[in-house]
Amino acid sequence: MEDLHPGRPTDLSRVTLSRIMTAVDVNLYGTVHGGVLMKFVDDVAGAAAARHSGGTVVTAAIDEIVFLEPVRVGDLVHAYAQVNWTGSTSMEIGVKLAAERWDEVVPEPLPVATAYLVFVGVDSAGNPRRVPPVLPADDEDKRRFTEAMIRRDHRLARRAAIQKARADHQRSGG
Repeated sequence: MEDLHPGRPTDLSRVTLSRIMTAVDVNLYGTVHGGVLMKFVDDVAGAAAARHSGGTVVTAAIDEIVFLEPVRVGDLVHAYAQVNWTGSTSMEIGVKLAAERWDEVVPEPLPVATAYLVFVGVDSAGNPRRVPPVLPADDEDKRRFTEAMIRRDHRLARRAAIQKARADHQRSGG
């Protein structure tokens, strides 16, 4: 039987988006609101997932987001995303945000956030569909793939532990 979903190398899923943060993006403290950055993360991750899967995807989970530095009005923020791991219908997307300060000249943009999201490929009826396997191209991609499997195992173990705790609670009359 012919494989309808041949593997795709990680570099084919890479997406970069950039935008300048403006006054409408700020919170009460005068820095860019974390929710604005979260949407930016979801947008770039969705683009990488759609590119890799060749179709519609939906966000299934935001596994982790870590804010490393505040982002300010005027910063040019770059979002870098790639598929780290694939299952049969789901994918983990890694995202890094880096900011170029409008008032500083530095050799490299400042890392400001990292995130890991899970996307699921869906068909026109919204049902999960198979996605192509990701093919790690180098040692860095292999490291990302391995770490993504660890995060997946932790998600599944956490879900099972919570379901067990709820069942135990219900059995005890809670």
